[in-house]
Amino acid sequence: MPEPIIEIKNASIFQRENLILSNVNLTLNKGEFIYLIGRTGSGKSSLLKTLYGELPAKDGSVKVAGYDLTKLRKKDIPYLRRKIGIVFQDFQLLTDRTVEKNLSFVLGATGWKESSEISKRIDEVLTMVGLADKRMSMPHQMSGGEQQGVAIARALLNYPDVIIADEPTGNLDPDTTLDVMKLLRRISENGTAVLMATHNYTLMQKYPSRIANCKNGTVVCSEME
Repeated sequence: MPEPIIEIKNASIFQRENLILSNVNLTLNKGEFIYLIGRTGSGKSSLLKTLYGELPAKDGSVKVAGYDLTKLRKKDIPYLRRKIGIVFQDFQLLTDRTVEKNLSFVLGATGWKESSEISKRIDEVLTMVGLADKRMSMPHQMSGGEQQGVAIARALLNYPDVIIADEPTGNLDPDTTLDVMKLLRRISENGTAVLMATHNYTLMQKYPSRIANCKNGTVVCSEME
C-alpha cells in the first residue's frame, strides 16, 4: 500500500481572509516526486506555505507527515517542520558563517545536543549532496549551485518525510539546474517525497513526473505527457 506523506481532501487555501484555492485534492506518497506548477499569482506559494504551517489550513482535510493541519496548534509547528525539509529559490543561508555553522545552527535549533552526533550528521548530508569538501567554506566563496546544494543538505538534516522545494532552480544556470534536479530525484528515489514548484518546462520534459497545476482557483493533477 502507498504511504501518503501529504494528503489533501476538499481543502480551501486562504491568504489572510482571501480565498486563493478551493476544492483542493492532492496526495503525495512516500518516495514520490511531484511538480507544482501554475502562473504567478495562481496560489502555488500559498499552498506551500499552508503545507509547512505558515498559513492556517481551514477547510477540508490537510494532513502532512502525520499532522492534521486543520487542528495544528502553534506549539506543534516546530515539530511539523522537523518532518519537512524546505528549499527556497534564494538559498537563505546565513551569510556570516561557514557551511558547517549553517548546518549546526539548524540542528541545535531542532534539539540536537551531542556535538559528535551533530558533526556526524553534517558529514552525512554534505556527502549526500557531493559537498563534503565545502564544510568550512563561507557562502560567498561558493557558486549558486553549491549554495543550493548546501540548502538541500540543510533540508535533509532531520530525516524529513518530504522535501518542499519552492523554485529551487530559479536562480541557477542550465547546467547547475540539471545537477540540482538529479539530486532531488535521487532523494525521492531513496524514499523522501519531493514536491517541487517550478516554471521550468524544459526540466519537466527531461525528468517527467506527476504534475499538480494551480489554475482556475483549484489544483488539477495529471501525468506528464
